Amino acid sequence: MKLLVPILFISCTCLVSCKAKKKDNTSAAASQTVPVNLYIVKAQTVLYYDQYPSTTQALNQVNIVAQVQGYVTNIFVKDGSDVKKGQVLYEIDRRLYQAAYDAALANLKVAEGTETEAQQDADRYVYLNNYHAVAKQLYDHAVIALQNAKNEVAAAQQSVNTAKTNLSYSIITAPFDGTIGFSQVKLGNVVTVGSTVLNTISTNNPMAVDFVVNEKQLPHFEKIFNGQEATPDSLFTILMPDNSLYPYQGKISVIDRAVDPQTGSIKIRIIFQNSKRDLKAGMSCLLRVHNQDTQPQLVVPAKAVVEQMGEYFVYIVKDSVIHNTKEKQGMKEADKSPDVDSKNKSDTSKTPKLVAVEKKVQTGQTIGANMVIKSGIEEGDKVVIDGVQNLHDGSQVTTANKVGPSTGKGGKG
Repeated sequence: MKLLVPILFISCTCLVSCKAKKKDNTSAAASQTVPVNLYIVKAQTVLYYDQYPSTTQALNQVNIVAQVQGYVTNIFVKDGSDVKKGQVLYEIDRRLYQAAYDAALANLKVAEGTETEAQQDADRYVYLNNYHAVAKQLYDHAVIALQNAKNEVAAAQQSVNTAKTNLSYSIITAPFDGTIGFSQVKLGNVVTVGSTVLNTISTNNPMAVDFVVNEKQLPHFEKIFNGQEATPDSLFTILMPDNSLYPYQGKISVIDRAVDPQTGSIKIRIIFQNSKRDLKAGMSCLLRVHNQDTQPQLVVPAKAVVEQMGEYFVYIVKDSVIHNTKEKQGMKEADKSPDVDSKNKSDTSKTPKLVAVEKKVQTGQTIGANMVIKSGIEEGDKVVIDGVQNLHDGSQVTTANKVGPSTGKGGKG
């Protein structure tokens, strides 16, 4: 009788321990289920812009470089002012070039005098030669001397032209209407031929915006350029560096002649009106190309998309039946016993569960907090939007507990 009491105590203790262990296993299994929030994918018509980094370019821009050497003796224009074609901008010391021009003119007059003398001698010898009154040699010499005199006049004339050109180069004028920049030289600076940049002039209106596209997109832009596709008024717009929208729309002006074989890209130029001169040459901006796809597209919250080594994935939730091996074994043992509830136990061997499945997707444009998905999922799929960071392919999930946005933790609610 004394041994029976300890045995009963030990049996009860083991029974309680087994029940506690079973309860702990159940709690552990429940804790492995990740709470998530879902979003049902729907196709919808979206309005967005493809965006390209771009740079503004003047349609005409030139560096003013001196063609003659010398000191800068005058500057006739203010920095940053508007200039007209032919307006005088700079003067380089003219004295040497004026002297060279005057000397060339004097040499020309001497050559012309020599030509006149040679012409008179030649006329005289021609007359005498007609009457055989002069030696043939003297006649030939007179004709040759006349020709040499004419050549000397021609050479002197070319010297005059060169000296005149150099003299004109000492006065530098604007090649076209535009705006001049900051002067790179001051009064008294020495300029070198072909290397010293005095200033830069560029046009303002219209202004070009250059951007680069992938060669795969080229056919689309060529159709627009050739008028083969209908274009909305706001097809090309730009965002200024401060993210404000430029008030005018642009149009394609030029598509570059060739694709860069190293990058597989090609440059396209868009022209914009710039009457208010808000656009400056060399400005970085963002070119927006209006989306012309009118077909409904799949859109999901951007936070549902996971990037892994340059590829993009989302998790969709599917119903799955999980077969518990241990429960099956328990069912078989129960079938051997004459328990009346064995049939009911076998019915619960299959339990429907929610499982997260990883899907690789091709992403499109980001629109605010959402992102266009081009392929990888279908309309009606249930996409995980909260709790994504706690998932892997095949994770069991639940929507019983609400998940705080982007927290990944279950909450009561």
